[in-house]
Amino acid sequence: MLLSTVVSLFYVPWILVKAWVLPLPHNVQEQVNEAINHGFDGMIVYVDQAGQDPAFYTGGYKNRENKIPAEPHALFKIASISKLYDAVSISKLVHAKRMSLDSLLSEYFPELVGRIENANQITVKMMVQHRSGIPNFTNNAAFWRDSAESQKNALEYALDLPASFKPDQGYEYSNTNYLLLRRIIEKVVGYSHQQFIKEQILIPLNLTNTFSSLSEVNLDDVMSGYYVGIEEDLKATEYGMLATAEDVGIFIRALNDGSVFNGSEQAIYASIYVFEHGGLVPGYQSLAEYHEDIDTVVVQFINTTDFTGYEWNLSEIVINRIVKILKKESSLNKVVE
Repeated sequence: MLLSTVVSLFYVPWILVKAWVLPLPHNVQEQVNEAINHGFDGMIVYVDQAGQDPAFYTGGYKNRENKIPAEPHALFKIASISKLYDAVSISKLVHAKRMSLDSLLSEYFPELVGRIENANQITVKMMVQHRSGIPNFTNNAAFWRDSAESQKNALEYALDLPASFKPDQGYEYSNTNYLLLRRIIEKVVGYSHQQFIKEQILIPLNLTNTFSSLSEVNLDDVMSGYYVGIEEDLKATEYGMLATAEDVGIFIRALNDGSVFNGSEQAIYASIYVFEHGGLVPGYQSLAEYHEDIDTVVVQFINTTDFTGYEWNLSEIVINRIVKILKKESSLNKVVE
């Protein structure tokens, strides 16, 4: 028993334990500095507390080769945070009666019957909620052999595979769901889902620093991205939406206070998806949260990743400590008042 305990302790990632148990810093900037000391290359944190001007905190590098410090308004690849914009788009289309949450995948793509198991039973709502059972194309090892090229035919890496479970009988996070949902949006509106997001979300919220791809931006404005063990800067690899931390924060605030919605759109959205999200692609990990008890939005961008879970777990520890600092400050401010 003692031997097994000793062996298990030997494999504990002690930096995670250390990051968790260290005394809480006095302020957010000190926590960012501490996180950089844990090994992150660069970091941006945006904090929007109700009644206060938004605050920005940075540490480390925007580009480590050239020793360019992290910039609060740098563009960042937000990865799966983009699913929130997709879910809002679907809510708006359902509200406008242009599509139904009960519509079947096979109605939009009859050619997928036989290639995606249960395509004639999977609904739009199931895909939004990751309850479709459709395999996740990013779980296919072949996808990552040349991910830049693979993205052009990403759906192929989820076809002709057994379902993870029967429709609505389980949960599995699957990027394939949202790849298909974006294509459904395009079938419904008759043009790109990116343009629909721009018209229905970005322009109304004045989000002028949110973009659908690298082709729309100056690469010099993008924060570099690094994968542990690889020297190459990954910022030139296409991974979809980019935004500043501020733009993501404004969107998260609008998502949670309802200002991104019209009429009963908010009720539709609340019935199908979440109100905060994270994102992870090689070189970029992000977390966007809203904390109702202190009416605060926190967005954290970190440009160091791996796919072992270590860097992601460390990022979650860091943002949780940032939130603790903010809650402590809020509590002290109430005492003073």
